Amino acid sequence: MELQIGLKNSVAQVVSEIDTAVAVGSGSLKVLATPKLIALVEKAAADLVEKNLSPEMTSVGTLVNFEHTAPTPVGMKISAEVEISEIDGRKIIFKVAAFDEVGEIGRGRHERFIVNREKFQIKANNKIS
Repeated sequence: MELQIGLKNSVAQVVSEIDTAVAVGSGSLKVLATPKLIALVEKAAADLVEKNLSPEMTSVGTLVNFEHTAPTPVGMKISAEVEISEIDGRKIIFKVAAFDEVGEIGRGRHERFIVNREKFQIKANNKIS
């Protein structure tokens, strides 16, 4: 299979104490933290891209525009769903949405860029050389 508009993926997990706003420092409540929800969205997108690339290539997140619209308590299952909406060279653009067991908890847009693993890692490592 190759990357194409319309490809979809979803991932799910149960919210635990380490996923809360108070645990990650993004708030003071024991509800799903926005950074944890965004990480799940990125995982869904990264997994979709990864399984459609050659082993020497990978993708990196470059943009997240996400509205977290409803709280989710510890113990509830959440899911992130992504769909490729546009491909512009090595840039992949996704429509994203997230849900808990009651309904939608967020939606937005995510971009990833396809890179060569080794070259990208070398570029990053050169920052400390």
